[in-house]
Amino acid sequence: MTQPLLQVRNLTKHFHTPSGTVHAVEDVSFDIQRGSITGVVGESGSGKTTLGRALLRLIEPSAGSVHFDGTDITALPSARMRDMRQRMQIIFQDPMSSLNPRLKVGDLIAEGLRAYGIGTRSQRRDRVAALLEEVGLSADHMDRYPHAFSGGQRQRIGIARALALEPEFIVADESVSALDVSIQAQVLNLLLDLRERRNLTMLFIAHDLSVVNYLCDQVAVMYLGRLMEFGPSEAIHRDPAHPYTRALNSAIPQPDPRAARNRQPLRGDIPSPLSPPSGCVFRTRCDHAIPACAETVPPACPVGPEHDSYCIRTEDLNAHHIAGHHS
Repeated sequence: MTQPLLQVRNLTKHFHTPSGTVHAVEDVSFDIQRGSITGVVGESGSGKTTLGRALLRLIEPSAGSVHFDGTDITALPSARMRDMRQRMQIIFQDPMSSLNPRLKVGDLIAEGLRAYGIGTRSQRRDRVAALLEEVGLSADHMDRYPHAFSGGQRQRIGIARALALEPEFIVADESVSALDVSIQAQVLNLLLDLRERRNLTMLFIAHDLSVVNYLCDQVAVMYLGRLMEFGPSEAIHRDPAHPYTRALNSAIPQPDPRAARNRQPLRGDIPSPLSPPSGCVFRTRCDHAIPACAETVPPACPVGPEHDSYCIRTEDLNAHHIAGHHS
């Protein structure tokens, strides 16, 4: 197998506040292959956005490393990191708040080109026109302001801006969660088309596991800053190994109301990242927790090809799960 475009090792991010230390991301490791889309899913407060921004060094990690195309970007000085940023971009969750309302769309999209001194003014305008066409808008839109567009159109503008510097890797942070369902589908299909045309690699952050299953090649399931499960999207969808992933899967709406459901509702609320539970952070909401779960942080337990579950009871629960399917 070729070298992954992104290798994340023991990535950790703590925020120090007057109330204590917020454990936003804790000891996360995974690889992203070139040309693939990796989904990050979990409840609000699970550390998804912090992880995405730490990968790009929009916020500085507290520990760990991120190797991009063989280079440890967490060790780069600011001048070299500025050059690397041309290859790594982000699509923000809220397109309205991420677009300067005082700038016309053409100027917004061309900001990166100007910052890096790419092209003449005329060449940049031609480039912006081509980008708008590529994301399903018109070149005529470049002279309008963001407020003149719908939410879906603004998100397409955000995508065009992220593409302007010809990046290889894009973090899409909840980039469809604020859109109507029909518009969500259009934007998801646009991202898939762009991946094929440009051989883009993406980290797609979402709280909706059904969206992640549709779009992504592999999925990272996060809870309270830690990985719970990581593996191929099909395996996560069809045969989840971790109790938390099974609960998320069981909450996906089914189109047939008469279909049999095996709901596994989560009890209680996600604990505060200021004082996460000892051992397995999910144990306080897990129906399968035993005393040993409080004593050790679960290591990765292989459950299939490139598929890991972070649960000390993985083998027992999977045997029970398989037996239930055959009974």
